[in-house]
This record gives sequence, C-alpha cells and structure tokens, in this order.
Amino acid sequence: MGTKRHKPEEIVTKLRQVEVLRAHGMAMADAVRQIGVSDLTY
Repeated sequence: MGTKRHKPEEIVTKLRQVEVLRAHGMAMADAVRQIGVSDLTY
C-alpha cells in the first residue's frame, strides 16, 4: 500500500484550516484531527 502524496496547494490549505480552527478556540489535537492528519504528521 503506497502513501498518498498531497500537492503543495493542498498542504497549504490544510495548514490554513488548522490556523482558522485554532483561532476559533479549538484545541490543537482536535483541529489536526479535523483536517484528517495525525498529530505526528502535523
């Protein structure tokens, strides 16, 4: 089973989503899980 490679634009979008969720008061672990990645990956 291969790993999924994300395009740079997708990565930037996910990082911005985490920033927005954090600005709204969501915990880091919850925000990272919501975008579909693990804590270690983030």
